[in-house]
Amino acid sequence: MNYYYAVVHKDADSAFGVHFPDLPGCFSAADEAEALVPNACEALELWFEDAAEVAPPRSLEAIRAAAADDLAAGAFILAVPHIRRTGRQVRANISMDRGMLDAIDKAAAERHLTRSAFLADAARNEIEQRRA
Repeated sequence: MNYYYAVVHKDADSAFGVHFPDLPGCFSAADEAEALVPNACEALELWFEDAAEVAPPRSLEAIRAAAADDLAAGAFILAVPHIRRTGRQVRANISMDRGMLDAIDKAAAERHLTRSAFLADAARNEIEQRRA
């Protein structure tokens, strides 16, 4: 997993605008600050679907230098996680409390998901929200 740095702009009468200096053409927007990271994660995922190769992220210092004018105008930098999808499923053996497993199975069934899909979605959501 890599973290890509996004530059976030906000004018008084507009939504938040997000762009990634390392990834030309990768951008996002959000009406609320709480939606910045999820929307930016989605933009990364879509950008990498079409990317021939994965561009390594630059350092925070390099992004600060590249975005100096934006930062001086009030923008800020946001670290956005990118979890590379390989398309390859692997089996993992985990242990947890029986009551928790029952709750997971119930929640997965309500969403018409397998246990594995539910746990993968829950893990992705936790990773993407944790840095926000």
